[in-house]
Parts: sequence; C-alpha cells; structure tokens
Amino acid sequence: MQNQEKFEALVKNMLELIGENPNREGLIKTPQRVAKAYAFMTKGYAQNPVEILNEALFESDNDQMVLIKDIEFYSMCEHHLLPIIGRAHVAYIPDGKVVGLSKIPRMVDVFARRLQIQEQLTEQIADAIHSVIKPKGVGVVVQARHMCIEMRGVEKTHSATTTSALRGMFLRSDTRKEFFDIINSPSVNRF
Repeated sequence: MQNQEKFEALVKNMLELIGENPNREGLIKTPQRVAKAYAFMTKGYAQNPVEILNEALFESDNDQMVLIKDIEFYSMCEHHLLPIIGRAHVAYIPDGKVVGLSKIPRMVDVFARRLQIQEQLTEQIADAIHSVIKPKGVGVVVQARHMCIEMRGVEKTHSATTTSALRGMFLRSDTRKEFFDIINSPSVNRF
C-alpha cells in the first residue's frame, strides 16, 4: 500500500478518537493490520477487468447461454466502509467468442474489491462483459447482505438486496425467464 505510514497514523488517530488507547497490548499492531487488510480489500483499484477478460478470449461456435452461478464476493460499502457479502450470477450468450470460465469470477472480484454500492457493482460487471466479449446478451444478478443495514441504522439482520443488469438478448422475456429460472433453481447436486 502506498502511504502505509500515513494510513497507520490515521488508524491510530481513529482509535484515539473513539476513546481507545492505541498503545495497549491488543491494539499496538492494529494500525499495521488494518492497513494490510485495506490494501487487500481494495486491491481492485490496481487491477484492470478488461485485461483479465482479454487474457482468455477464445473463438467459439457456441451460441447458448454460459452461466456462472453463486460467485461469492466481499466488498465494502462506499457510504460507511462496512462489508457487503454476496453472490453474483453472471451469464452471457456468445457471439463468436467465449471467455475462460475462471476470468468471470476474477473480474467480479476486481469490481468488488473497490468501495462500492451494489447497483454500481452489478452494472460494472455487465458492462465489462458486454464491451470485451461482445456477446449477444449479458445477464447479471447480484444478491448481497449489507452490514451498514445489519450492524447500524435499521439493524435488519435478515434483509438482502437483489440487483440485476440485463443487456441484449437478456431483455427478451424468454431469455430473461430462462436466466432467472436457472439462477433460482435449487442446486441439487453440488460438486
């Protein structure tokens, strides 16, 4: 992390402002640990999702839906810097090209490892796939729990938020229905 010393000083100052003693045994190394954690949790700023997708773009005759379901992710709310814990379901219909399957979860993580709002995260995932792979259509659904809702404010611990972004053929009712039917179906045989 650039400016790690400055970041650590800010954490130490924050600890003092909330009434803690940053020099007590349990907190002495907290500024370093927090700096390291934030460097990891925001590493998406240093990554390029377009490069990740372009690393494994292949020609293909497939013209049927490709779906990766239940991509777990962790992010942080840009309003409160509290965790967002969720799953993304990402599908596209190829138009001459497919992308290596591992690249989609990696691309999700690039956007998730930035300060986010869920609506923006969902759109960014769809836009990246649409612009790089150039498929006939893209469908993205993100379901998440927000600690800014659960830990503070309204304190609703069993609420979840769902957002979607649809492009191209996924705007047609038949494709949309197929996509939502698949992501909402129970996973009977987990591998």
